[in-house]
Amino acid sequence: MSIQVATKEMFLTDLLDRCGKLAKANGKVGAFDLQNVRDAAASWLQDASFPTVRDEEWRFTDLSPLLQVRLNLPEIDESKIQLADFILPVKSPDELPYRLVFVNGIFAPHLSTVRSANLPSLPIELYAGTLSDVPEAYRARINEILSQQKPQNDVFVALNFAGLTDAAVVFVPANLPVEMPIHLLFLTVSGASPTIAQPHCLIVAERGSKVTLIEDYATIGKVPAFTNAVTEVFVGENAEVNHVRLQRESWDVFHVGKSSIEQSRNSRYACHSISMGGKISRHNLDVVQRGEGTETTLNGLTSAFGEQLADTHSSIGFNHPHGTSRQLHKCIIGNKARAVFNGKVFVPKAAQLTDAGQLSRNLLLSPRARVDTKPQLEIVADNVKCSHGATVSQLEDDELFYLQSRGLDLETSRYLLIDAFAAEILDKLPVLGVAKMLSTCVAVPESLV
Repeated sequence: MSIQVATKEMFLTDLLDRCGKLAKANGKVGAFDLQNVRDAAASWLQDASFPTVRDEEWRFTDLSPLLQVRLNLPEIDESKIQLADFILPVKSPDELPYRLVFVNGIFAPHLSTVRSANLPSLPIELYAGTLSDVPEAYRARINEILSQQKPQNDVFVALNFAGLTDAAVVFVPANLPVEMPIHLLFLTVSGASPTIAQPHCLIVAERGSKVTLIEDYATIGKVPAFTNAVTEVFVGENAEVNHVRLQRESWDVFHVGKSSIEQSRNSRYACHSISMGGKISRHNLDVVQRGEGTETTLNGLTSAFGEQLADTHSSIGFNHPHGTSRQLHKCIIGNKARAVFNGKVFVPKAAQLTDAGQLSRNLLLSPRARVDTKPQLEIVADNVKCSHGATVSQLEDDELFYLQSRGLDLETSRYLLIDAFAAEILDKLPVLGVAKMLSTCVAVPESLV
């Protein structure tokens, strides 16, 4: 056995052992016995291999730097956390009043604001909290979901399941529109040594309901950390989910996230995924349409500078006729950073009259910046309307000259063009203040371009 392979095996075994012990120590989670889920994941991991660049799905993303980090599960004093630095900017408190905060995957109630006399009241039927406190009326549906949990042939999903101690849960019952967005803030907090955090998020929007969510990842600490996140979204018949996923962790963090989406017939799901942080980050976004008349919208923006590596893999599976999808993914890459985009659309024979469009657009700000993009269609049905494409470009000299001829300096001119490129994604965000904050993040120092 080579030293390299042994290192990978020891990395997984070590994490599995410590996360598994922590999970077993927590026992049942409220009314839910998660031991079968943990055991199935742990059993699968015994024979699993750590992904390498030899694996097709990981050939552009080298995770070997993660193997060099000894990760721990530290005890964190949540009372010392200053939350002000992580509150998303809004025009008024009413724009984003509800916040659930999780520290290293564990709910922090004193940092959260969900139900308060000072806030607009949430519908009493809505549940936004943790798995351990799910109301009895919703437990049967949650149990049904948990009983079907599988590692999904994914090492990181299995590791998350094996260490599952609790989860963020948003349950929207049938025919309930939730007008205000719900902010789910996941903080990875490092102690004196590198930290692993494994947040888990479960979203259920029942038939005819409507909800907007902001799933937000940030970091406290200056030592390396690993965030291994899993999010599951179930969109019922005629339901609508507007989902913002914001990854703004520090450049010392390794981030792997898996978002699994299941849509029932005539449902609408929109994901706005923004990735701006992490030393190495990977987001796997998988959508399955399980009924006809289903609409899926995926908007993505990756911003990477310095020596960051940001990887996005997505898939949309159509299983019934009359499905629709639109995907636009943009990357802004500077200095020696690298971005990866692989988007797959599967249209089997049963999915006649599918209408799917996919576009990857990329802006390179440095001759050393790199993007690997692969829009991909796999079509068996013969009566469909499908398209895909990719572009890679740089800032145009004539556009810069035009702006400078109007009295703007070079730095301002560059910023305006970069901001305009990002605006096509950011302007679609449901919270204006968040879009404005993210817009300022593309104004990077000249040294990183």
